[in-house]
Amino acid sequence: MMQNFGGSGPASYKEVTPAEAQAMLESGQAVLIDVREPGEYAQVHARGATLMPLGTVPQHLAEIPTDKDVLMICQSGGRSARACEAVSRTGHTRLFNVKGGTAAWVAAKLPTER
Repeated sequence: MMQNFGGSGPASYKEVTPAEAQAMLESGQAVLIDVREPGEYAQVHARGATLMPLGTVPQHLAEIPTDKDVLMICQSGGRSARACEAVSRTGHTRLFNVKGGTAAWVAAKLPTER
């Protein structure tokens, strides 16, 4: 269950494919946040992803940049969508959920780290 992030109004974020997310990262105008658990992240994660487990996001809101596009990723897209929704309610406007998550990222043969 998500903690209360505060804020109000409708959630606002967009969805992007893994390939679109990779292009955004390559442009230097985006950061990638992996909201899975440490064990999942250790098995495989998108190259350059910063680990921020979903349950810890409320404590790390100040670390989420507002001057760059913020890509959220999990295993299949559900937890990252919840993270996008919650963070958007705090006023962040440049949020993107990576459709299909890390599973789709790996399937697309995009750069990963283990």
